[in-house]
Amino acid sequence: MIKTTLPEPFPGVYWVDHPFVQHKLTTLRDKHTPTREFRMLVEELGVLIAYEATRDFETELVDVETPLEKAKSPTLKGKKMCVVTIMRAGNGMTEGVLKLSPSARVGHVGLYRDPQTKLPIEYYIKMPPDLDQRTVICADPMLATGQSAAAAVHKVKELGGRDIRFVCLFAAPEGLQLFREEHPDVPVFVGVIDSHLDDHAYIRPGVGDAGDRIYGTK
Repeated sequence: MIKTTLPEPFPGVYWVDHPFVQHKLTTLRDKHTPTREFRMLVEELGVLIAYEATRDFETELVDVETPLEKAKSPTLKGKKMCVVTIMRAGNGMTEGVLKLSPSARVGHVGLYRDPQTKLPIEYYIKMPPDLDQRTVICADPMLATGQSAAAAVHKVKELGGRDIRFVCLFAAPEGLQLFREEHPDVPVFVGVIDSHLDDHAYIRPGVGDAGDRIYGTK
């Protein structure tokens, strides 16, 4: 069963329940959705989830000259961003976040899940040097066991990240619980919380392997 309200044990988890978000997530679930459309939808959802994750950014009034007159109008107040993509599936969402903030820096964390232990193994890391001065948006479509997400955020913190938010499309309760236990200071913005993980650590009902569906691999 798909959860339509957030369970009590997960403070700091924000459900993005906008009708367009929910509609696009349903299209992602459909096994008949082709690769091109799937990839496009993940990118669009990256924009929409990032809107919510950055809702608290401060603005300040500046002078601007319109074609008709001078006016005071709001602009972002000194906010610098870094989008950290948890490879490889996170790349699809990151492209959407960058549409929201094209000047953001991009960091990469390469992780793969050991098929036996289900634990993440790091194979690549590359970050901008000034993470402590930026709001860091960590992006991965799936929060399944929570191990990869937690490991990626630990790495961001080790490298200086302080203001961190995690964005995802689908999450399992097991993954949310682990992530919140390890990072109670990092808010999570999620499109839907599904029922459970199966024996292979896939989110059910989920969408299958998001990376394979984004890139047309198996």
